[in-house]
Amino acid sequence: MENTLRDRSSDKMSFQAPDRRLILAHIGFAFIAFLIGAIAGLVQALERTGYITLPSNIGYYQLLTAHGVSMALIFTTFFIIGYLYSGLAKTLGGKLLPSANLVAWIGFYMMVIGTLLGLAMIITNDASVLYTFYAPMKASPIFYIGLALVVIGSWLSGVAIFMNYYKWRKQHPGETSPLFAFMSVATMVLWLICTVGVAIEVVFQLIPWSLGWTDKVNVELSRTLFWYFGHPLVYFWLLPAYIYWYVNIPKIIGGKIFSNSLPRLTFLLFILYSIPVGFHHQLMEPGVSSFWKFLQVVLTMIVVIPSLMTAFAIIATFELAGRSKGATGLFGWFKKLPWKDVRFVATFLGMLIFIPAGAGGVVNASFQMNQVVHNTLFITGHFHITIAAAVILTFFAISYWLVPALRNRQLTPFANQLGLIQSWLWTIGILIMSTSMHIVGVLGEPRRTSFTTYNHHPIADVWSPYRLFTGVGSILLFISSVLFLITIVYLWFFAPKAESAVDYPIGEVDAEQPKPPAILERWSVWIGITVALVLIAYTIPVIHMIQHAPSSPPIRSW
Repeated sequence: MENTLRDRSSDKMSFQAPDRRLILAHIGFAFIAFLIGAIAGLVQALERTGYITLPSNIGYYQLLTAHGVSMALIFTTFFIIGYLYSGLAKTLGGKLLPSANLVAWIGFYMMVIGTLLGLAMIITNDASVLYTFYAPMKASPIFYIGLALVVIGSWLSGVAIFMNYYKWRKQHPGETSPLFAFMSVATMVLWLICTVGVAIEVVFQLIPWSLGWTDKVNVELSRTLFWYFGHPLVYFWLLPAYIYWYVNIPKIIGGKIFSNSLPRLTFLLFILYSIPVGFHHQLMEPGVSSFWKFLQVVLTMIVVIPSLMTAFAIIATFELAGRSKGATGLFGWFKKLPWKDVRFVATFLGMLIFIPAGAGGVVNASFQMNQVVHNTLFITGHFHITIAAAVILTFFAISYWLVPALRNRQLTPFANQLGLIQSWLWTIGILIMSTSMHIVGVLGEPRRTSFTTYNHHPIADVWSPYRLFTGVGSILLFISSVLFLITIVYLWFFAPKAESAVDYPIGEVDAEQPKPPAILERWSVWIGITVALVLIAYTIPVIHMIQHAPSSPPIRSW
């Protein structure tokens, strides 16, 4: 009971100095990566849509690589790890283990060094291979070594999270772990399993190949190993957003966590069904049998189930919170939500946009429809409406209270209002840009290409109006990015100091809810099932690729 009371009051506990430094280091570096990615994204988008012409010493694919790596890999990874550390510190007794902090710092510096190595190669135009770094395009070995350091450093971050969780479980036998901690472990379990594929690709294929130790690389195998990682990467982005939706939002809206068991089962299902599904990114590649593509498409569609479970739980949380405040009628609770609080509004906008994003995912994973949109801007539009809306808008919402909590400053009305403007501007920008990308993708415009009129071919001329809208959307997104960073700098350095510990919103579970089944925390069972699914989905195709897939010499196309 003592521990339960401590957990429930932890939202007013201040961070310990070692934990504060660790978390601030991660999210601070994430914001630097966000700035780099935003600048590269704007310039790349304006060149792609014909607004500007790049100088001869800057390559389009160089910018595209910088944008993708900085935003999709570096910003997200550093921010997620920092956020998870903050929640663990708040829910597992008020501080992180000193031994775990040491491991976490080693992981942080490895990721920083790896990031700097990778970005250096992108700046010198020795790694313009996009964030997927598809073979047989060959980057500098330093770029691949940097990526390997980022992955290994993130593994150490996962170890630090597991150490804190294990220590709490050992000190509280038979008790249900705090929901935030459970979800953090689930997120890092997914990450560690899925990054094995890209680690094998980089360490055993790409690094020896880029160093000249081998003449050729198995292209089909390298792409398969990447997409074994590439699709679960989406859920590595999404699960922390879901943590915020499940655990933090109920406190912000004045409600309670709808269920203590359903979110745990949801996260376990995401681990099971989001990893062995990479072939739905390779539906158009001839080196994979149709049976194995079909199997992984089925598993892909099953991922819809935990997504719908999440939607049900979140809407139920909203309704119960509204009715506890006196709402009546079918949708009266909707008016009771805090529509002037950026911590909620930014997240709600992301939730709404995630609905069409999920529908686009069904299109991508459907074999017949995928033939229409594969390698078109439809895919790019889908990608942006997923990560740049549901995920990034939620990360904005987290930032607006996490930075003040860490810096012991106030989220002032000025910062809240600026955050609301920024969030709405981001939403409008992503809708304009992504919608035009979806439309022009269906009309056939390819992705991964610089600006061209294709000699004013009649088909290409149809794309021109949509390109203009894509450019407008990218400009709005950049303005929103600048407003976000201005607000963060204000909250970090200039907002008034708080008189007491700043609120860290951790939702409470209703005392009448039953205790979650113990099976939900038997990680060996769930990890074992995941490994079994992976072996079923990948063993035979990978053996076939090793035996029969052709290899290719390196190509530098820039």
